[in-house]
Amino acid sequence: MEPQEHFVDYGNVRIWSCVSGQGRDVLLWNGGPGCDDYLAPLAAMLERRCRVVRFESRGCGRSSRDGNYDLATTVADAESVRRYYGMSRVIHVGHSQGPNHALVHALLYPDVVQGIIGIAGGKVVDDRHWSEVFHRNHADQGEDLGGLEFDADPEVNLIGNRTYRDFCRTEAFLRRLAELQQPVAFINGGADIRPNWPTRQLSALLPRSRYVEIAEAPHMLWFTHAAQLEHELHDALDWLQAQGGRGG
Repeated sequence: MEPQEHFVDYGNVRIWSCVSGQGRDVLLWNGGPGCDDYLAPLAAMLERRCRVVRFESRGCGRSSRDGNYDLATTVADAESVRRYYGMSRVIHVGHSQGPNHALVHALLYPDVVQGIIGIAGGKVVDDRHWSEVFHRNHADQGEDLGGLEFDADPEVNLIGNRTYRDFCRTEAFLRRLAELQQPVAFINGGADIRPNWPTRQLSALLPRSRYVEIAEAPHMLWFTHAAQLEHELHDALDWLQAQGGRGG
């Protein structure tokens, strides 16, 4: 299937989306929070065996901007996209902050999620040392985003991060993660300026999870390590299938 763009109407809001490929249903989650669409290269890696849907969260890119950017609203908007495309069972693939939101969706809508693949992300801690290391690495090394310039309401990042931290502080959050039945695969870059230990820790907490790193790969793995990332993506889909996640 050639890429086709659609707007998903949800209440008074319009959410931009794009569908391509054929096969198992995959929903792509952008990073940020506060990034418009930039995951077309990931979609291209999956299209030969998956029907892939990308979307822009409320406040980002071509989607409506109304100031309602809290975590619950973001996840509800994603659920409206899933329903629009008739995805009865979906595989989430998220980049950076994307896996975090995908995990929240799986906790809230467990019956519709087959499994999750996280790329260069997965973090449920709010650690000052992590932030210090990231900002020091960013100052010392910089980061190549391949010329990407994101278009979003700045409030998306502020509100999204604050409400995600609040969700992570809820009393039963870690217990719910430790009981999550969906398989989760993480693929991180060994040269990401963001420390990877929170993702390793999260993977160890989840009952059906695995973690791999691509050596020397940065945060945007597909710019420099496309072949390795595509291999790991399809290996993760096969692993989901073996785990009972019907990954491909």
